[in-house]
Amino acid sequence: MFIGLTGGIGAGKSLVSRRLSQLGAKIIDADAIAKDIVAPGQAAYKEIVEVFGQAVLNDNGEINRAALGKLVFSDVNLLKRLERITHPRIFNRIQAMYRQYSLLDSKTVIVLDAPLLIEGGLYKQVDQVWVVVADMEKRIKRVVDRDNTTKELVEKRIQSQLSDEERLKHADVVIDNNGMPSDTELLVDKLWEKVSH
Repeated sequence: MFIGLTGGIGAGKSLVSRRLSQLGAKIIDADAIAKDIVAPGQAAYKEIVEVFGQAVLNDNGEINRAALGKLVFSDVNLLKRLERITHPRIFNRIQAMYRQYSLLDSKTVIVLDAPLLIEGGLYKQVDQVWVVVADMEKRIKRVVDRDNTTKELVEKRIQSQLSDEERLKHADVVIDNNGMPSDTELLVDKLWEKVSH
């Protein structure tokens, strides 16, 4: 079983992913891959510095994701350029990890945790699409608290993403994360019962 897990920023995708991992799913974390491929020494790192310049680097020479985010989330053309650099590399790594996990055991539940599951077309490669949703105000507050950022910046990031309405068109399962984390975990436990047997 190959599940694609997605949701807008602040919806609670990480909570669901963490719970699925605790239950025994193998997680392919697209965000972790995205961070890894832009590490110093990687080909994507060199390309990003060539395109966006030294202004997107921290003092230690690593890519400052906040600075890069500020640039690309306010200019759709820059966002597209960044995606052209990173997406093919991310997709290749996802496929390699999927092959590796599927060799382990035919009953393995593999979860692709990917914010851009729909936009990147990855939803076509999974058996089920799970979408995590939460009210806009809750999402904004969570991200402001988590990333120590401003409401305006979070709203810009949300506007640059696909809307929940668009995501839900592809959903096989919708996980409402407006309640307590324990409520969401209980819901995930019930879903796990169905997919893990």
